[in-house]
Amino acid sequence: MRATGKVIVSDPIDPAGVAILERAGLTVDYYPEIDSNELFSKVKDYDVIIVRSRTRINREVIEAAVKAKIIARVGVGLDNIDVKSAEDKGIRVINSSEAAINAVAELALGCMICLARSITRADKEIKNGNWIKKDLIGTELRGKYIGLIGVGNIGRNLGRLARGLRMNVIGYDIYPIDADYVREIGLIKTDLNTLVESADFISCHVPLTSETKHMLGAELFAKMKPTAYIVNTSRGAVIDENALYDALRTNKIAGAALDVFEIEPPVNKKLIDLPNLICTPHIGSQTKESQELAATVIAEKVIQIMHELQLDS
Repeated sequence: MRATGKVIVSDPIDPAGVAILERAGLTVDYYPEIDSNELFSKVKDYDVIIVRSRTRINREVIEAAVKAKIIARVGVGLDNIDVKSAEDKGIRVINSSEAAINAVAELALGCMICLARSITRADKEIKNGNWIKKDLIGTELRGKYIGLIGVGNIGRNLGRLARGLRMNVIGYDIYPIDADYVREIGLIKTDLNTLVESADFISCHVPLTSETKHMLGAELFAKMKPTAYIVNTSRGAVIDENALYDALRTNKIAGAALDVFEIEPPVNKKLIDLPNLICTPHIGSQTKESQELAATVIAEKVIQIMHELQLDS
């Protein structure tokens, strides 16, 4: 059975996803640079809205989307979508979080290695003509403790990568941690305070909610080892950037790597200019493999739901 309906794609996605939707019978209008006003005026005609992180689907857009049955986020997280307003109108909200599992975990591990070995500083200095070999005494990851704040799909994958480097893995989550996974890597389950006090590397893998906003702030930074490093590839507001600035500036912690920021692009220049901070522009899932998988996963989910809706009607 062919699917029927109209789809608007308001952010750039891999062409493979568009092709799958069209082959299934759906009409796809691709507007990867559409602005909020134009989206608001067009959205009334569509059954499916597909976005990435740029487009914000707020209550006003949802109210205007009178035909919408699905809002699909190509990627992880739903903080750019008013999920409650959508659900109140009976609109399904889906994402393709599974597609980013490997890419984000690999970036987090790469950030840890860059911090441990001062790779970005070494690159900058040698290109400026400075041979600072004697200043660059790093540390090895083997034998160190990595603390996973959030032991979902991405956190678990990073834990496996870390165990491959012979690291010890500590985990904290507000949800029960899979018992098979605990046995698989020898995970040490603990509370948040014990994790930050014990870990040499801390990696954040939690969604942004009212409970997780600024969960890493001055109080927890004060409990960390002065040799500790923090990596955040989840959502920027999980970390209080002003408290992080103070902790890095005063060497309460050794360094940090941020792929995400409270405001993107970042405006906290005093933070991003610190020498013991590594920054990347929200590229956690920016791999060819992850982008193609995210688009195809969303396309398949949309087609399945549209088929179900057609059968029910």
